[in-house]
Amino acid sequence: MKVHSLTALSLPDAWLEALRLIWSRGVDFKVERGSERAWTKKVAALIYVEHPELRPLIHERAPYTHSYLYEYYLEYVATGERKPEEAYTYGERLRKPIDQVEAVVRRLREARGDRQCTMVVRLPQDLLLDDPPCLTVVDVEVLEGKLLFYLYFRSWDAYAGFPANMAALQLLKEEMASEIGVEPGPTAAFSKNLHIYQREEELIKQLLEPPPPPARGFTFK
Repeated sequence: MKVHSLTALSLPDAWLEALRLIWSRGVDFKVERGSERAWTKKVAALIYVEHPELRPLIHERAPYTHSYLYEYYLEYVATGERKPEEAYTYGERLRKPIDQVEAVVRRLREARGDRQCTMVVRLPQDLLLDDPPCLTVVDVEVLEGKLLFYLYFRSWDAYAGFPANMAALQLLKEEMASEIGVEPGPTAAFSKNLHIYQREEELIKQLLEPPPPPARGFTFK
């Protein structure tokens, strides 16, 4: 097993670099349990984003719009509510049975040097689910006047999941930083299984390949 690492300036840059990494260095992995059973190509990777606050938060060629991103944030991350047909949302796990977000904000207001602010999404009983949460931990720290996020994803769809996940968590970080009274800082995210699905390969190939040069027209004398 090899653990890869990459550093990117912004979230859109990180998305492209993550796809390039999997495309060039990924190994074949057959998913035999979960929401989709299929062949994938995957890496174990640490991704460090220096300025995730830079706009836009998602790449112009991401598979959804900016308006969807804010809908995703409000529905699945910002609140503790979920629909009856949903087994969980990240927001519900962060807000119930206790509001971990509120608790971290309160603790870091009281002591910026608090190193115990770990918000947990995954529960022991999730081992009984066929498709437990991908996001497991959001570890939080204030360093040099900035709020940092350290994320762990057990499994992570790099093409379709990465942009919305990272952007929504950045919005959460910015909201928390404002309440604490600090600036939002870098994000570090690790996943043992950062992957692309076989069905996504053609889309990613088109995304990563440089466009052909423009055709030369006729020269008239």
